Amino acid sequence: MADRSVALGEHRYALTSTWTGNTGTGTSGYRDYRRDVTLEVEGKPDILASSDKPFRGDSSRWNPEDLLLASLSECHLLSYLHACVTAGVVVVSYRDTASGLMRENGAGGGAFVEVMLRPEVVVADASMIEAAERAHAQAREWCFIANSMNFPVRHEASVTAQA
Repeated sequence: MADRSVALGEHRYALTSTWTGNTGTGTSGYRDYRRDVTLEVEGKPDILASSDKPFRGDSSRWNPEDLLLASLSECHLLSYLHACVTAGVVVVSYRDTASGLMRENGAGGGAFVEVMLRPEVVVADASMIEAAERAHAQAREWCFIANSMNFPVRHEASVTAQA
């Protein structure tokens, strides 16, 4: 949630992350607990999360890697829609099939090394295609989340006109 008491141009966010995976013996051993977590933000539905399946997590729940990829995809989408409005482009459809590559470092950690966004955009008229393609660069400059990453966030966008 945004905190209005901070300086102009600054925004604070807060959430509660609660581990719900104690099976009765806490973290007595690596295999003795579930990685289940509930993420809560006031006034929003809870998100049931876990670690990814290879890390002993529950594959039916969101994991941190899913959430990072979702944040990048949604941020680009929202920044792109704004860029299109300012360029006079009418977007009638937008769908992104994003992917990311994370590498383990062999010492128990790892990092994302890249994310690829593949937005498929449909605009109202063929005369808007060129401006719609340029709007992706503007969206990349505006996306707070992409600007916070230390790895490349690339784009392979396609823009077509409504039939």
